[in-house]
Amino acid sequence: MAGIDESRKFIPLKIAVLTVSDTRDLSDDKSGGTLAERIGKAGHALAARTLVKDDVKKIRAQVKKWIADKAIDVVITTGGTGFTGRDVTPEAVEPLFEKRMDGFSAMFLLVSERKIGTSAIQTRATAGVARSTFIFCLPGSPGACKDAWDEILVHQLDYRYRPCNFVELLPRLDEHLRRPKAKGATA
Repeated sequence: MAGIDESRKFIPLKIAVLTVSDTRDLSDDKSGGTLAERIGKAGHALAARTLVKDDVKKIRAQVKKWIADKAIDVVITTGGTGFTGRDVTPEAVEPLFEKRMDGFSAMFLLVSERKIGTSAIQTRATAGVARSTFIFCLPGSPGACKDAWDEILVHQLDYRYRPCNFVELLPRLDEHLRRPKAKGATA
């Protein structure tokens, strides 16, 4: 059965939060605030928090900066996952993915459908792995951030969660880069 295994020690992660918005600043960023509060409450460290405008180059540059930082384990973005012309977060971030996490998008859709019905199809929430960093792109509403954290991320970012979680995978995300060549290999 899924749940917390109290015999395992909690491992705090370093998580960066990026809000993507043309209309907000950090002082009125409720979605980023919701995530920051939940990250701290769960026992993780807020490694960084910033806001950028809905611009592919700016979003991608900030995410690239964070995934290059070995001190950051997870990047969570909020905003820019809808269908309007300004919504460009998936276009900015998905090209960075080395591996897509289609299961996150499907799970988020299931969680959202229970809360907002068929309106859930209006999100393009996405996730993946890049440079040994987990990246989750959430919608820009505080409710969506709350739902994604409370029903998915709080569990998957907790080493004690069984039967499996993302924390136990972190040391192995770049194993293909560390593995020595096989004897006789030419590549």
